[in-house]
Amino acid sequence: MAELLFYNEPVALNREQHKNMKVNPPGDFSFTRETNSVVLAGIEFADASRHYPIVFTRNGDQVIPVAVLGMRDRENLFVDADGQWESGYVPAFVRRYPFVLANRPDDQDQFLVCVDQSTLNEEEGNELFDAEGQETEYLQNATRFMREYHQRFLQTLEFGRKLDELGLLTEMNARVSRQDESAVVLGQFLSVNEQALMQLTTAHVDELFRAGYMGWIYAHLISLGLFPQLARRMGDLEAAA
Repeated sequence: MAELLFYNEPVALNREQHKNMKVNPPGDFSFTRETNSVVLAGIEFADASRHYPIVFTRNGDQVIPVAVLGMRDRENLFVDADGQWESGYVPAFVRRYPFVLANRPDDQDQFLVCVDQSTLNEEEGNELFDAEGQETEYLQNATRFMREYHQRFLQTLEFGRKLDELGLLTEMNARVSRQDESAVVLGQFLSVNEQALMQLTTAHVDELFRAGYMGWIYAHLISLGLFPQLARRMGDLEAAA
């Protein structure tokens, strides 16, 4: 499940159970080392498109955009040996760790604030609740970030639904040649078909433009030109190793 990527054991925070607990988040990004793509919200496209190819995948009836971090499974080309992120933009999906929102089982419109169990301890880190049992500023900021991300992600799902509804998505593979003349192929994903985009009615184009989707579409299309750069990065890292 993509929503729980990186999380070993997410647990719902409880004022009583966790009143003396602290969160000690990872000091680096090593936890992403075996992840070759992460979910993006549409609002991130402008920044992310300068660093990663942006493609779409299907998850049931949902169309979800992702940033491609590696050409092969379990490969993140943007985390170095010391766990540092080697790019000018870290996706929000990564930055929210170790927190995540989960639907309440008794009310799907309400959310539980969860944290990865492995980051909880009583000795060091950021306090979650104060002496009165109220949320600390640290937890309030984390919760605010996650709720904003969730709202942006819902908007992004609507964007994907609209692309699908208008027949703008097509399946494709990314095949890039390497310096040693071998080729690397990234499996099937979805991208916007420019020809189909050009054939839209004026009304549909206006709808996409007014929703703010047209800029996202072109950020996605421009980002596809980064696949050769991603392959070169893979080759450079292999040569260095």
